[in-house]
Amino acid sequence: MISQKIQKALQGSSAIRAMFVEGNELAARVGRENVYDFSLGNPATPAPAALNEAIKQLVDETDPLVLHGYMDNAGYPDVRQAVAENLNKRFGTAFTSHNIVMTVGAAGGLNIIFKTILDPGDEVIVFAPYFGEYKSYAANFDAAVVEVAPDFETFQPDLEALEKAVNEKTKAVIVNTPNNPTGVIYHEETMKKMAEILEKKEKEIGHEIYLISDEPYRELVYDGNQEDFLTKYYRNTIVGYSFSKSLSLPGERIGYVVVPDEVENADQVIDGIVVSNRTLGFVNAPSLLQKAVAKCLDEKTNLVFYDENRKMLYEGLQKLGFHCIKPEGAFYMWVKSPETDEEKFVAAGKKYNIIMVKGSAFGCAGYVRLAYCVSHETVKNALTAFEKLAEDYGLYTE
Repeated sequence: MISQKIQKALQGSSAIRAMFVEGNELAARVGRENVYDFSLGNPATPAPAALNEAIKQLVDETDPLVLHGYMDNAGYPDVRQAVAENLNKRFGTAFTSHNIVMTVGAAGGLNIIFKTILDPGDEVIVFAPYFGEYKSYAANFDAAVVEVAPDFETFQPDLEALEKAVNEKTKAVIVNTPNNPTGVIYHEETMKKMAEILEKKEKEIGHEIYLISDEPYRELVYDGNQEDFLTKYYRNTIVGYSFSKSLSLPGERIGYVVVPDEVENADQVIDGIVVSNRTLGFVNAPSLLQKAVAKCLDEKTNLVFYDENRKMLYEGLQKLGFHCIKPEGAFYMWVKSPETDEEKFVAAGKKYNIIMVKGSAFGCAGYVRLAYCVSHETVKNALTAFEKLAEDYGLYTE
């Protein structure tokens, strides 16, 4: 008999992955070119050439016993120092290798953060809509996720609701900006107000509240928006980062955690995160990829490609009568369902081979997410299918 906890996890298995599998099955039947699969945030642009060249050079020129061997659980000191100096150059911070822990992607990073700070019964506040795996990660350590609804006009966090949600059980608040699934950015004014609330609440409840900034989409910003680094707003901020999107490396599972010296008991937190890296079984981040990304910290994925998809899909859907939140970053479109039960809308889309993910998978029913990290041709051809879907709902008549 498997554990009760994993039985519960199986019941709530990822809707995103389920739609991805369904999309693959549909492609096998009708041909991939006839399926418009917007389910999974799988980058559609290749890794920068510099990354592949770095890997080749490392393999050719490095002692394999070193390149493929163990290192500190926190990662190679020179890689961590390179990450620290790159952040310092870009964001005016003052980190050293001591503040950086290399991780098995952002998911591995969040789990080692949670293992370090959470006790059973603790609460983690999330802003809906949110990446659904946060709930699973908190449950790994017998903590609970508390959902705070957004402002439904802007999909910015409802900060009054945040203030009401914080209580003595609150151990952390997660922010994800640019946001998955909406693509909105939490701008400076929002972050400053959030910091004021958390500082006030820390004093009221008598213990620290960690702000965990989940940043896999940090570099994917459009329309003149600038990359931001949230440690400047609030003292007890811990950052989790992944190269999955910025360098198109989702399968390589490489990222890092940043714990600034300003965090309460920072050295203890860092030590706990390093130990958690080992005891959760990650041991250390992949050795070759650590060395490779350290050589490519100024490289970026092809933002122009995603921006073209963003504009084509947003403008096309708007013309067809769909209501969308215009994304400022990431590569997701958040679309209001024409009917209250968005699962029926998702099912209706399948008639035209459109694969969408229901909003309830992100804690926000009544919407769907479209991942536009697909080919230009897929977006262009999908709009013809969306036109038929719009006609079914009486949204569009030529």
